[in-house]
Amino acid sequence: MSESKSTLENLVSELKQQRDELKLQMHLASMEARDEYDRLSDKCDELSDQCEPVTSAVEETAENLVSALSLAAGELKHGFQRVRKAMTESNDSN
Repeated sequence: MSESKSTLENLVSELKQQRDELKLQMHLASMEARDEYDRLSDKCDELSDQCEPVTSAVEETAENLVSALSLAAGELKHGFQRVRKAMTESNDSN
């Protein structure tokens, strides 16, 4: 497996793990954080669905797709960090 495909698969796996961890904490979250989580969770599923055929594609054509998907994954990662921060701030104010 190429380094790019392995990196992308690890990133998607990490995002899914973060999503699952946040899901367990959602009962304590504000409505705004829940809405953001739902939106990001849907995008995480879309990214995962898009990633699967890319990882099995021919290496030359996959490089551009890997770059684009990596950007999307980075946006999701930052979004999950915002949700986690909102949840922490919400818990601190209670």
